Amino acid sequence: MISGSIGVLRFPDVYTRLHAATKSATLGVAGILIGAFIFMYVEHDIISGKLLLGVLFILLTAPVSGHMIGRAAYKSGVPLWEESIQDDYKQNK
Repeated sequence: MISGSIGVLRFPDVYTRLHAATKSATLGVAGILIGAFIFMYVEHDIISGKLLLGVLFILLTAPVSGHMIGRAAYKSGVPLWEESIQDDYKQNK
């Protein structure tokens, strides 16, 4: 989570900031849920399907939502960083 916070503060445009925030949030929440699953298994001998489903849900939906937010920002005209080398969406128009 610290690396994601640093990325949000230091990266130059909304797209790279969104990347840092999405990666750290996905891995942070998934790590907490996996830790809770391991704790429940080791301490109480309980295999929690809800925790496993939560990890699966986070790993599937958070990157997709980050991509959709970035795509919406691009389509609404938010500019790329001046030193960006490649614009894949512009080439496909």
